[in-house]
Amino acid sequence: MTESGRCDGPRVAILNVVGLCNRLLGDHTPRLEGFSKRSTGTPIPIQPVMPALTCSAQATYLTGTLPSDHGIVGNGWYDRTLNEHHFWKQSNRLVRGRKIWDKLREDRPGFKTANLFWWFNMYSSVDYSITPRPLYRSDGLKTFDVHAHPLAIRDEIKADLGPFPFQSFWGPKAGIGSSKWIAESAKWTEDRHEPNLSLVYLPHLDYDLQRFGPADPRIFKALREIDEVVGELIDFYEKKGIKVVILSEYGITKTDQVIFPNRIFRRNGWLNVKDELGLEYLDCGGSQVFALTDHQIAHVYLNDKNESFLNKVKTTLEQTQGVSSVLVGEARKKAGLDHERAGDLVAISDEHAWFAYYHWEDDTLAPDFARCVDVHRKYGYDPAELFVDPQISFPMFKVVRKLIGKKLGFRTHMDVIPLDPYLVKGSHGATPIDKLDWPVLFGDGISVQDDSIPADKVCERISSLFA
Repeated sequence: MTESGRCDGPRVAILNVVGLCNRLLGDHTPRLEGFSKRSTGTPIPIQPVMPALTCSAQATYLTGTLPSDHGIVGNGWYDRTLNEHHFWKQSNRLVRGRKIWDKLREDRPGFKTANLFWWFNMYSSVDYSITPRPLYRSDGLKTFDVHAHPLAIRDEIKADLGPFPFQSFWGPKAGIGSSKWIAESAKWTEDRHEPNLSLVYLPHLDYDLQRFGPADPRIFKALREIDEVVGELIDFYEKKGIKVVILSEYGITKTDQVIFPNRIFRRNGWLNVKDELGLEYLDCGGSQVFALTDHQIAHVYLNDKNESFLNKVKTTLEQTQGVSSVLVGEARKKAGLDHERAGDLVAISDEHAWFAYYHWEDDTLAPDFARCVDVHRKYGYDPAELFVDPQISFPMFKVVRKLIGKKLGFRTHMDVIPLDPYLVKGSHGATPIDKLDWPVLFGDGISVQDDSIPADKVCERISSLFA
């Protein structure tokens, strides 16, 4: 240990460049391409965890275990005791098992970790953390903010960097602004606290890859933008003698089909739908079966546990166009999803398709949150939140008018999101057939030992950098 109390030895920064894969590395990513060639040589494809989703992938990387053990079966799950669905929760205690920093600090007194925007970042055992956390006021308004540990960091970093640009983190205006702010927060944290391990989440590629698909020329701008941000971070860390590793969670594949499992269940008479103030809401606890959708994965929960009914649901899903497989029993276990939070059945789509949560047949009866950015109440992940409804005349005028009302203190229903899932042209969650679409690992000290690496071995490879 140094005189300052910091652990001596190697220091490492893990840059999680979301959506990066070998197919995207090239002319539009010269900094990433150059760093790859002078470090690992060839980026190592990672065999994605099932499901290849943000929360599951990150939990697997940080524990070295599969969802069966750490419990993160997706970005959301259904609590069978509360009869409530949960998406994008943040308590680190939801992730079971020892995290990489807990293992590394055991024989390294003074070992410090900074977690900058990786998920499940609240009330963790890391030493420094910053994560998005809106404030939900009693008058119904939502104020954008961050949570930090130690708590004083929140005010200090906002004073230095300005407020976190939440609108660029998710929603129709999602873009490079949030990744730039996170990158600056990583530099800020390094300059003040010198952590041994820095975990940095850079989500920028996620947005346009889902909006336009990976083959659309419009993604080139996003590639160049994130390449510049990552390149500056690499320079910053290398000047301080810090090893840099580039990591991603999944690759995104082109989609042209949407699957609506809850509409299928409704047409079969298995779904309960409640009329509340003239709109239709899903009654999860009262349905025989329902699905929580998550990109290319659908967790299907049964309240009717009769085996013949389970088989009927399984057959129905298997016969649905766009569904690749339905995991149950031993197959679910083999996939690493044998956990109480997982669906009784887990449906996986073809890589050109994805699952939408919609349960209504008539858009005029859609729940009030359907046309809003509302990641917690929807019965699944909704990438249509990346768009403004093209049917709205003068959409920016409508948005500005609502924002003015919000600033004046009025409760505002920001209903500008389209109910057209076919606008979405890219998705992830299933394992792509081509390894060019798998997530990647490369950087200082990362050697190519095999033609790919399982997701649950990434933790081991990162830990070895501290040997």
